[in-house]
Amino acid sequence: QVHLVESGGGLVQPGGSLRLSCAASGSIDNIVVMGWHRQAPGKQREFVAISETAGRTAYADTVKGRFTVSRDNAKNTIYLQLNSLKPEDTAVYYCNAIRRGLTYWGAGSRVTVSS
Repeated sequence: QVHLVESGGGLVQPGGSLRLSCAASGSIDNIVVMGWHRQAPGKQREFVAISETAGRTAYADTVKGRFTVSRDNAKNTIYLQLNSLKPEDTAVYYCNAIRRGLTYWGAGSRVTVSS
């Protein structure tokens, strides 16, 4: 089992920044991918960004150039830096990890972009 806990969400004005963190614990060996998805009110959960243990990163087109994913393997933590936030970025952001073919999810961290 992999246990994921997100933190860092909150209310921010358009154009502002936030940093989300996700700490992994439990059976964290052999995690091959960690990443972020989000779910806006009334919409399906969508992909945001991933960071492979091998080093590759990938982003959704909607966040490319504004969001940055990074990992601190020593702390078993993944981060998502959110810059130039827009109201349409308002969502619950979920961290996920893939290990031995199984996907684990955190409980989510709410980000609200509003003036």
